[in-house]
Amino acid sequence: MRSLSIFLALAGLFSVPVSAAPDAAMDQFAALYEAELGKIQPCREPKLNQFKVCSPLLRSEGNAPFILYGDQPTDKVAVLVHGLSDSPFFMREIARIVHDQGYTVLVPLLPGHGLREADEDMEDWDLAERWQSHVDDVMAIAQSMGSTVIAGGFSTGGALVVQQALDEPASLDAVMLFSGALALSENAESMSRIWGIKLLARVIDGSYVTHGPNPYKYPSVAGFAGLELMDIIDDIRDQLEAGKKLDVPLFAAHSQADNTTPISGVENLMAHAEGDNTFFVIDESYQLCHADLVVNSPLLMEMRFNRTLVNETEECAVPKANPLFRQMQMMLESFLQTSIR
Repeated sequence: MRSLSIFLALAGLFSVPVSAAPDAAMDQFAALYEAELGKIQPCREPKLNQFKVCSPLLRSEGNAPFILYGDQPTDKVAVLVHGLSDSPFFMREIARIVHDQGYTVLVPLLPGHGLREADEDMEDWDLAERWQSHVDDVMAIAQSMGSTVIAGGFSTGGALVVQQALDEPASLDAVMLFSGALALSENAESMSRIWGIKLLARVIDGSYVTHGPNPYKYPSVAGFAGLELMDIIDDIRDQLEAGKKLDVPLFAAHSQADNTTPISGVENLMAHAEGDNTFFVIDESYQLCHADLVVNSPLLMEMRFNRTLVNETEECAVPKANPLFRQMQMMLESFLQTSIR
């Protein structure tokens, strides 16, 4: 670990300036991805107060995990976990909001994501366990950095954070969900109950394609990986039905028009949440798609989505900015300022 620390300090590989960042945590964060990916390399475009871990195995630097830190030390730390088939890119604007409230923000890259080649990962029988273990490892880093630790996630990332909060209730001071995947479509849930469906899904998935119209998101969700997510959702439901409660403050933002992860899953969690809760619901009339909830205009422009590669008449085929993003941001800022002790 000492050699890695010297390597980072001398080369200035991942961000500038290094001196203002939590050095030990950066070492651990980089080592985590060196072990996961097998190889890391200098990032071509370092940014002020951002520590990013790049690798030639990633589709681009925009898919890389990162840490946002401030010029002054803080004991407030947040972990933000991305969703299934996407990458830390989609947590950028949420990370910015939380960082502006005085938090050091860790945005990990889940195993199997952001890669040039992901076929082997997306049919790994231990994929859900690898996601869970990775969140555990990042949470351990976060807990070494401060006394106030909160976690949030988009879609699958939200499910992993809720599972973490239920399994380790003392590990978090608040939870934030953005299109939290606590329920799937009726068809997806019904399919998941079929005996042997995972084996069939691996066959149907075939050779998993990672390159498509969005440089920060795979063109489709692997059926097998979706079933792994369903296992996590089932575990959360089992814990809630057994009487577990979420007793830390909860912020949730969700679209009523979300057909990928119906709002009913978050509503069920709210019924078992006993903290100071904020529920930002986007009315169905806005027809806001699942993935667009965390997208604002700057992020959409930076996405550089190639519309020519999709059928634009298909529902949710082309990403759009959340028209109520600013209102959601204000509610999140209020939650961070008033609900967390």
